[in-house]
Amino acid sequence: MNNRLGTIIGFTFKNKVKTKSFLVTTLVLAILITIGMNLPYIIKQFSSGDDGKAQQIGLLYGSQQETAAELEKYAAASGAKDFAFVKGSNEDQLKQDVKDGKLEGYLKFEEDPADKSFPKVVYAGKGDISQGLNAYLQGALQNIKTTMITKDSLTAEQIAALNKPVSFSSLDISDHAKASAGGDKEKANNQKVMNYVIVYFLMILFFTSNMMTGNMIAAEITAEKSSRIMEILITSVSPLSQMFGKIIGIFLVGITQIAAFGVVIGANLMLPNNVEMLKDFHLSPSDINIAVMVYGLLFYIFGYFLFAVLYAAVGSMVSRTEELGQAVMPVTMLGLVTFYIGIFSINTPESMLIKITSFIPFTAPTSMLVRIGMGEIPVWQILISLALLIVAILVCGWLSAKIYRTGVLMYGKRPSFKELRKAMKAYKI
Repeated sequence: MNNRLGTIIGFTFKNKVKTKSFLVTTLVLAILITIGMNLPYIIKQFSSGDDGKAQQIGLLYGSQQETAAELEKYAAASGAKDFAFVKGSNEDQLKQDVKDGKLEGYLKFEEDPADKSFPKVVYAGKGDISQGLNAYLQGALQNIKTTMITKDSLTAEQIAALNKPVSFSSLDISDHAKASAGGDKEKANNQKVMNYVIVYFLMILFFTSNMMTGNMIAAEITAEKSSRIMEILITSVSPLSQMFGKIIGIFLVGITQIAAFGVVIGANLMLPNNVEMLKDFHLSPSDINIAVMVYGLLFYIFGYFLFAVLYAAVGSMVSRTEELGQAVMPVTMLGLVTFYIGIFSINTPESMLIKITSFIPFTAPTSMLVRIGMGEIPVWQILISLALLIVAILVCGWLSAKIYRTGVLMYGKRPSFKELRKAMKAYKI
């Protein structure tokens, strides 16, 4: 049996890896990953004003010369390197400078009937204002408005204190925080960020691999059934070996593709522009929590096999590939529920929903991962969840193998549950 199982695994793996669709998909996704990881750097190289020089913003001096002058003072005092202000008295000339690319845009000040204390400020430029410039101008103008309104009643020190941001921080009083209180606080924060990245990545990986490999398993079985090859295979190999041979073979195909993407991601992270980005976020590979990675991979693998046996059972009941999409819809919806529970609960790892679903085998791969990576959880609860998941795989695998043995030899219309139950009683695994 072991030899036959190994033969089926090897045949399925080699057959899928050599297909053009696999090679093209892997290459295209590798290129998209490379572009995505380097997109900020690429945009920076082609964006105007990102050549190391400050963006030039025109100031139209009119009836509101005091406001314009205060804005220049603020820019000089703040030491902003990204933006610089240029005086201008002629709006037509400023418009021409914007068209010629000499200026990013210009500001003009108008009387505001609704607010006599401060003029209305209008930014004129090509296209919408950038988020960075918008945030800078909002802060600068709010500061200037405070200064102009209070300059006769407050001292310069009081105005500076008024504009100073309020000091705000959070304190973690949990048991986990007490246990690590003597350690490096910055390292703990970095590990929390890295845990978030790992949890998010593993949940997306689980969902995408479930959808891709699950449909691949179902399609493979349906195609063999529709070509009548199954009649020959089922007499020479046990249904359990055949089903799990295909599942493991396609699982290895998915792992091969993931490993290829891992190499691409690692190579891109070593590029100078990405190394600098990681330094800016104060992150390093040493911040990776090994326990989160190990538990995450365990739940990913076991969760994959649980859904894979369901896809195999559904694929064995369908006679034509045209009917496959509708047949696998319930399993697909279950996968979506599992993904959405985890992804929408990533910031609330202590909610009752995530605690309950972490012990339900079909939702445990994402829910328990969120609790491990983003919250606090006793080890015994993790082990119970893993045990329940393994039991579910054995039970669903046994049932799926019986359905597989029965369904693959039923042609024509999709068998009813009554027909399946009768046929399953006649076969023993």
